[in-house]
Amino acid sequence: MKSIKTNTKIVKTAFMLLLSFIITTTFSYNARAQDNNLEKLYCQADAAYKKMKKNPKAYKYRSSWLICIDKFSKVYQADPNSVWAAAGLYMTGKLYRELYKYSQKASDKNEAIDIFKRIIKHFPKSGYKAKAKKELSLLSVNQSRQKPKPEKTAPPPKKTKIYLQDTASDSKAAITGIRFWSNPNYTRIVIDSDKKVSYNHNVLKQNFKIAKPKRLYVDFKNTKLKNTIQKNVVINDNLLISVRAAQFDAQQVRVVIDLKTSISYQIFFLYDPFRTVIDIYSSDKHMPQPEQPDDTTADQTQADSKKSPALVKELGLGVRKIIIDAGHGGKDYGAPGYYKGVHEKDIVLQIAKKLAAKIKNELKCEVIMTRNTDKYITLEERTAIANTKKADLFISVHTNAAKNKKAYGIETYFLSPAKSNESMLVAARENAATTKNISELQSILNSLLRSTKVNESVRLAGYVQNSMYKRLKSNYSQIKNKGVKQALFYVLLGAHMPSILIETSFISNARECKRLTNSTYQNRICDGIITGIKQYIKHNNPS
Repeated sequence: MKSIKTNTKIVKTAFMLLLSFIITTTFSYNARAQDNNLEKLYCQADAAYKKMKKNPKAYKYRSSWLICIDKFSKVYQADPNSVWAAAGLYMTGKLYRELYKYSQKASDKNEAIDIFKRIIKHFPKSGYKAKAKKELSLLSVNQSRQKPKPEKTAPPPKKTKIYLQDTASDSKAAITGIRFWSNPNYTRIVIDSDKKVSYNHNVLKQNFKIAKPKRLYVDFKNTKLKNTIQKNVVINDNLLISVRAAQFDAQQVRVVIDLKTSISYQIFFLYDPFRTVIDIYSSDKHMPQPEQPDDTTADQTQADSKKSPALVKELGLGVRKIIIDAGHGGKDYGAPGYYKGVHEKDIVLQIAKKLAAKIKNELKCEVIMTRNTDKYITLEERTAIANTKKADLFISVHTNAAKNKKAYGIETYFLSPAKSNESMLVAARENAATTKNISELQSILNSLLRSTKVNESVRLAGYVQNSMYKRLKSNYSQIKNKGVKQALFYVLLGAHMPSILIETSFISNARECKRLTNSTYQNRICDGIITGIKQYIKHNNPS
């Protein structure tokens, strides 16, 4: 019996020894595997560093340094307690110290100092403690007066300039796209960027010696050119040859517009997202007047008008083509309705379609809709459509909204600096921007208004607003005339024709939201708008 107990004890002891051996062996194996992995990471980082030093072009750019710094930093982050952690951390600090010699950025110096102090504190028994102290001495106050001797392992190219914000820097704005709309006498070019940019622009004369045409250039400061952008966009209309974009230097992108003739142009910017708009037109006709339509119906109308003075008085020769713009659309839902499932984009499209049909039938004018389906169109594209189609009137249809659910009424806007906070809030909502952005853009509006038919727009807005109010007042109770107002609406910027934006009713109000979904109410809104257009046409009828 005693023998059995002794044997059992021996077996247990042997088992515990075996288990301890397995655990120790496994831990040792894992530790060696981890060390091997960290050594591999360190070697990869060191190889990238040496490769950068041998490449003068890469050496000049901050992004190249940051890539190497990140690789060494990952060695430390993988296991801060390993034997390789101090090595990776030391190289991270060393690279920041070297970068500081050229960048002279305080942030680089502070990073290096912080890293070396961490090494001294957390690795007191490591050989890198002494190295960190030595590096700190190189970052003394007198460093700017004393040029440290270049290290044999990393001699930088002479007269090397480190570009502090190169093409990979997050602080730069990226030029992401070029868009355009064109007719023979007008072109709108839009330069997209992922954040706000500033720019300079000028027109260069034709250079016969190097066969370069006359050109307009725009330099965007502190920008990079996105790789996916189409760098050469052929336009080839009566005014322009093409638009070219290139990284002019480390700090700016240059967009060059090759010209065929003398031009006039305007440049302005829009927010959310930020984009720069360039409107170009013939210098002979700064604001080109609409040409005669070439379709049979319009020709016949013109011929009939010569025979019938009454028809001339009724329709007027000045208005033959009208753009109807249904606001929002697609991913842009506009203002939400008081009732669930009601959205501005759907209501205004229904109204716009009815309005277009009535204008064709009653005024016999050509009508072009910026959208007749539920699709997204940028605000600058809507105006560009009106300009390139040489429209005589531009009417943008919207519904109003307010935090105060009791707010109601109809109002009509024309383009001009907002005179009230309420008008600015309406513009900010329709522009999908902020009141701060609207306020900033208003400072450059005066130059844009010189080429905008403000007086005609005010007159058109007055006729439309009053007739719309009278039409609805005669059929409904609680109709409020909020009048004609002015504000900065992106969709009206740069329009070459009288242009207005109609806030038909408040979709955020329970009573008016219900009315807006009603076909009869929509038709009466349209009848009021058409009566206003008729009155405007009669007033502007040429003698």
